[in-house]
Order: sequence, then structure tokens, then C-alpha cells
Amino acid sequence: MHRAFLARLMKTYTAHIIYRIECSGVRMEQYEEQWRLILASNENEALIKSREVATQQECMFIDRHGRAVSWKFIAVKDIQEVDLAHGALLTSSVKEVTPIADPIWTE
Repeated sequence: MHRAFLARLMKTYTAHIIYRIECSGVRMEQYEEQWRLILASNENEALIKSREVATQQECMFIDRHGRAVSWKFIAVKDIQEVDLAHGALLTSSVKEVTPIADPIWTE
């Protein structure tokens, strides 16, 4: 089938993917969250494709201190179908902050 025709049959999903970052000799829990766009015909296929993409993006390198640093795929946390229309909301978050009444440097 023609690629453009197949693309029209696909739906767009966001995949929330979690990686653990490991560094040899360092005892610290560190994680990375990624949101990736996935094209699939249904949610089950989107989950399968998300896992494939996540696994392909795992990596390992040696840092400037000679330690092995690696990104290990943990899980697909969430899959959501999204509408890619102009102005469509992809993600949103609300953060609470503690207001500072007067900065420390105020006389």
C-alpha cells in the first residue's frame, strides 16, 4: 500500500516512557521521563510500538571519569490518543510554589 494512505489510517498517540539512569560506582536513583509521539492503528499497537522505540533508545556510554552510564527502559507509564490539530493540547501541568514575601537582600 502507498505510505500516505497508510498514514491516514493511523492514529496519533503520546507515550510516556520511563528510563532509569545508572552510573557505575554512583549510588543515586535517577530517572528520565520522556513523551514520544507514536503512530498506530489502535492503543494496543501503540503500546507495542512504544516499547520498541523505548528499547531502541536505550544507550550506554563512558563518561569523562571513566564510569559506564546507561539508560535502561523501565516502562511505558501511559498511552493517550491525541488530536494533532493546530493548537491541540499535548500536555499540561500545574505546579504550586511557595511565594517569597520579601527577598533576603531587601533592606
